[in-house]
Amino acid sequence: MKFLFRQFSCVAVFACLFTVFAQEIHAAPPARTETPGGSKVYFTADISAKGLLAAFDRLNVPVSGKVAIKLHMGEDGNANYLRPELLRDLVTRVKGSFVDNNTLYGGKRGATAGHLAVAKDHGFTYAPVDILDADGEIRLPLNGGNRLKEIIVGSHIVNYDWIISVAHFKGHSMAGFGGAFKNMAVGIASPAGKRAIHSDGPNAGTWSSRGETFLEKVVEYNKGLIDSMGGKVLYINVLNNLSVDCDCDGHAAKPEMKDIGILASTDPVALEKASLDMIYAAPEKERAHLIDRIESRNGIHQILYAEKLGLGSRNYELFRF
Repeated sequence: MKFLFRQFSCVAVFACLFTVFAQEIHAAPPARTETPGGSKVYFTADISAKGLLAAFDRLNVPVSGKVAIKLHMGEDGNANYLRPELLRDLVTRVKGSFVDNNTLYGGKRGATAGHLAVAKDHGFTYAPVDILDADGEIRLPLNGGNRLKEIIVGSHIVNYDWIISVAHFKGHSMAGFGGAFKNMAVGIASPAGKRAIHSDGPNAGTWSSRGETFLEKVVEYNKGLIDSMGGKVLYINVLNNLSVDCDCDGHAAKPEMKDIGILASTDPVALEKASLDMIYAAPEKERAHLIDRIESRNGIHQILYAEKLGLGSRNYELFRF
């Protein structure tokens, strides 16, 4: 195992194992749901600090108080994570802090000191970095879920008035794709919360939860967080470095698609669906690798289940600027 860890991150090893066990679902391609009068989603092809701030401004929401900027600051060795320069203007505007939680799988980001060191190495130095579970975890109620009755998150989350999810949209070995839902759920869950998402129970293996069970727990964590924040959550997806692998993989596959842009919305369901529709609209040769990952894990189920739980609507109106 020590030899394996030297060659791959824990997530990379797990991704290989999961590929063996995952059922190749290959769900039907989702129908495009862009329609006049749908939830507003704003899009810019300008992937820059200026473009990201402009996308935030289009939401026209008066964010105030202490603001958590939830993003993945990248596993040690990962080359695809969102670069800190991209967020500088937004973070400066809202006086935000970068937030994340320690990992379940170990590695440098498995403990607060190492996690902070990786964040520093990746350039997240111009604003506070808050590892939310550095001082423990709290349990928050989850109403209306079918899989979970509570969510377990880093205790520092209670210090924030708003969360802005800035998600790097890409593929994922278990969820098919990782966007706003994955960023908020597994990202804000403490290691114990991550275990609840990934495991089918105390007597099951740590990584035993798969398929719709796993996807629905990811979505239910979002519901618990949205409810606990009183709806004070905004969502931005950045569609660049579109690898099939998560930023928690220290040896993620290189992207095969061209960068697309930045999308923002107050409706996470609409945002995820608009992001997915843009992936499907890309040239077939470019998108094939990522689409195979999404469909083989039935990634669309995240969106369908989130709409069922009342987190938003698949119908969206796209505003390009």
